[in-house]
Amino acid sequence: MSYYRYHVFFCTNQREDGSQCCNQCGATAMRDFLKRRTKELGLTGRGGVRINTAGCLDRCAEGPVIVVYPEDTWYTYVDSEDLEEILQEHLIGGRVVNRLRLP
Repeated sequence: MSYYRYHVFFCTNQREDGSQCCNQCGATAMRDFLKRRTKELGLTGRGGVRINTAGCLDRCAEGPVIVVYPEDTWYTYVDSEDLEEILQEHLIGGRVVNRLRLP
């Protein structure tokens, strides 16, 4: 059994040359949002949800991106409403949000 039920990695990469990257889309602020929401709902800690920063996940053209383990489910998002849907449906309900899922 994993230490966490779900481990969520946010690409927060910022490219110095100005080319497409997740942090151009506010990835750091969105990570902070989801981290705050999981804490507010008491979902953090052992057996719960862990929100982490990742370096480049190499899917810049599809970004911003997150990946949820242990299922290896990749998502894109536009705003906090998309992340709230991932939180409610996937991280709480155990159901993949197909409209935001990346292939």
